[in-house]
Amino acid sequence: CSILSHTMMSAAKDYVYQIARIQCESLQQQIEKAFKIITDETIEEYRDKVVAVYAQGQDTPLPGRLIESLPALKVIGCNSVGYEHIDVQTAARLGIRVGHTPFVLDNATADIAMTLLLGSARRIVEGDKIARDPLTLTYPGYTFLGEEVSESTIGIIGMGRIGTKIAKRALGFDMKVLYHNRKQKTAEEERVVCATYVPVLNELLQQCDFVVLVAPSTKETYRMIGREQFKAMKKTGIFINVSRGALVDHDALVDALKNGEIAHAGLDVTDPEPLPRDHPLLAMANITFTPHIGSATYATRKKMLDVTTANIIAGIKGTPLLYEVPETVHAK
Repeated sequence: CSILSHTMMSAAKDYVYQIARIQCESLQQQIEKAFKIITDETIEEYRDKVVAVYAQGQDTPLPGRLIESLPALKVIGCNSVGYEHIDVQTAARLGIRVGHTPFVLDNATADIAMTLLLGSARRIVEGDKIARDPLTLTYPGYTFLGEEVSESTIGIIGMGRIGTKIAKRALGFDMKVLYHNRKQKTAEEERVVCATYVPVLNELLQQCDFVVLVAPSTKETYRMIGREQFKAMKKTGIFINVSRGALVDHDALVDALKNGEIAHAGLDVTDPEPLPRDHPLLAMANITFTPHIGSATYATRKKMLDVTTANIIAGIKGTPLLYEVPETVHAK
C-alpha cells in the first residue's frame, strides 16, 4: 500500500480521462488524489494532454475513434476483468497499453454464484415475498419445496480462476463437481477441487442438478447456451450465469423456464443490461436476478481500483503493468 501511495503521489499531475464517475464517493476521491481527472465536460480543453483513460467497466465503452482522438494517450486502465467494451485492436495498433483487473474479484464473484445457486434452489426471493405478504396467515409448508443443494451435482462451464473458486465452495456442500472447459486441467488441479472433466458440453448438462456459467466472453462463447443446451438439462435443473449475458440466448431461456425444461435460473448478468423493462424474463417467478454485482463488495472494488491505478501509473511511466491484456502486451 505504501508503494502504491508513493506512486499515486508521483502521478498527481498526469491527466486522466475518466469516462464515468465512480458511484462511491470514497473511491472517487481516491482516484482524484492520484490524477488530474478530465471529464466529458473538460475533455475538449485538455484532449491533447490526456495520457491515460480510466474505464469503469462494460457500461463505459471505449471505441476506436475515441482512442484515436487522444494524441498523447499511453495507457487505458480498465477497472474490470472483461475488456470487450474496449477496442483493444486499435489500442495495440497505436502502441497504447491496456490493463485490467484479474484475480482480485475471483472470491467475490464465486460468492455471488453460490448466493444465486442457493437462493434459486431454496426459492429465497419467493419465500421472502410470502413471509412479508399481509395476506399470509399460515406458511405454505409442503406446497413450497425447493431443490436439495447438499450432495447434488454441479457443472461448471469455464474452470478458470473463478470456476475453481466456485468448485471449492461446492465441496463445502458435499457436491459432486463436473466441469467443461476449453481444455482439461492437470490431474493435480482436478484433485484439489475433486473435479471431473466432461469434454462434451451437453453430456455435462444432462448429469447436473446445477449448471454455473463462468466462461469468458469471446466470439467462440457468444450464445453458447441456447435451446439445445437447455433441452439437455434436467427438468429439475437450475442454471446460473455470472459471466456475461451475451453467452446466453435469452429467448431460449424464456422458453425453457416457461415450458418446464429447467426449474429455475439465477442471473447476475444479462444482455443488454438492464433488460428492457417489458422483457418476459422479468415477469417470471422462477428466475432470480442480481444487478451485475459479482464484484460489488467494498473490499473488492477497492482492490480493483488499486490495481487499475497502478496499471495507469505503470503505463504512463513505461514500466510493466500489473495485469495487461494479451492483445497489447507487445505494444510499443
